Amino acid sequence: MSRSYDELGIGDVYRSRFGRTVLEADNVWFTLLTLNTNPIHFDAEYAATTEWQRPLVDSTFTLALVTGLSVTDVSERAVNLGWRDVRLPAPVFAGDTIRAETEVLEKRESKSRPGRGIVTVRTRGLNQRDEVVIEFERTIMVPLV
Repeated sequence: MSRSYDELGIGDVYRSRFGRTVLEADNVWFTLLTLNTNPIHFDAEYAATTEWQRPLVDSTFTLALVTGLSVTDVSERAVNLGWRDVRLPAPVFAGDTIRAETEVLEKRESKSRPGRGIVTVRTRGLNQRDEVVIEFERTIMVPLV
């Protein structure tokens, strides 16, 4: 199980144990499942006319993947309270391998939920070239012990 409130220290950085290679099928299925009709995600001919010249992976897939990669480290027993300041500094393409790096920014005991703490983390998704492809802050509620 991931860390409890007491085990999460401000300034601690956790790197995901595994990376995940994004498949073309991941992007197509995610785009279809979420009814995203932007052709840059599924139409190779259209994507060839853009500056990237190939389909981009749907950014909400990247958000979900990087969040998932961080769960083992910080939020396996947590309740997600929200994301903020999501940034996408570089594109993700099919074939990229993504890993997560999460830093604990702040924490406090919950005022309304005894036995729980509120923790804010910053997570970055990095590709196989160590380029940041996504970064965001996330607030989670975790057990104190």
